Amino acid sequence: MPDIELVPEEATIKRIIQDSEEVKTFVLEKDSKEKMEAELGQIVEISLQGYDEAPFAISRLFEDEKGFAVSVKRMGHLTKMLHRCSEGDKVGVRGPYGNSFPLNEWEGKDIYVMGGGIGMAPLRPIIDYVLENRDQYGSLKIIFGARSPGLFLYKEDIEEWKKDEEIELHMTIDQPADGWDGNVGFVPDLVDELKIERENTIGVICGPPVMINLTTQTLEELGWKESDIYTTLERKMQCGIGKCGRCNIKEKMVCKDGPVFRIDQIPETAL
Repeated sequence: MPDIELVPEEATIKRIIQDSEEVKTFVLEKDSKEKMEAELGQIVEISLQGYDEAPFAISRLFEDEKGFAVSVKRMGHLTKMLHRCSEGDKVGVRGPYGNSFPLNEWEGKDIYVMGGGIGMAPLRPIIDYVLENRDQYGSLKIIFGARSPGLFLYKEDIEEWKKDEEIELHMTIDQPADGWDGNVGFVPDLVDELKIERENTIGVICGPPVMINLTTQTLEELGWKESDIYTTLERKMQCGIGKCGRCNIKEKMVCKDGPVFRIDQIPETAL
């Protein structure tokens, strides 16, 4: 008899957004019509019948709807099959799983979001939440990096962020590109250049492992404490419920103790 915790619920793809050249965002709704009760930073397991499943960060929650969004980069067999899906198709959903970003502990502080590529997916809900609860937080600064202009996600959001006078947005690409007049370089280099004030500030980083590592090192060189820097390690998760044993980081399990961690809670090798 299958473990009930591992049995997915059926959900319908309500909307598909081509967010970049290699990422699609899927707005899903459980067929049970139950609202997705999730917290910022949690993940869901998405599956297709006849194929495997994989963990994905929830990239948006909808307060007035029952749906939620996941952003999927085309990189493996399951994600390629998901990219072939159409609106109205069915997927399996388990979760949500894991802990969350402690937004209540961050109240009164400035928020500094640093994302690279698909790493912006778990960070976008933080931006949404801070904007919806603006009086509870200080300044909001965003650094968003991508390999090229066509790989930036959430272009509609970016346009809104640019127009918001309360957001300090910096975008950078790895190499020069035709038509791009913004910053060129990697996220850690831009972090070093900007030298964001560390006092009363929380930093949140997500992106490729090398980007997280180097950005963390840069912040520490600028005097930041590891306890003021957060990241998410959902890429290390597998089953989501602590049974497969594949997400261990020494005595911690990412699916039980994470995926959200302060940098001082995990060894450098975990990044």
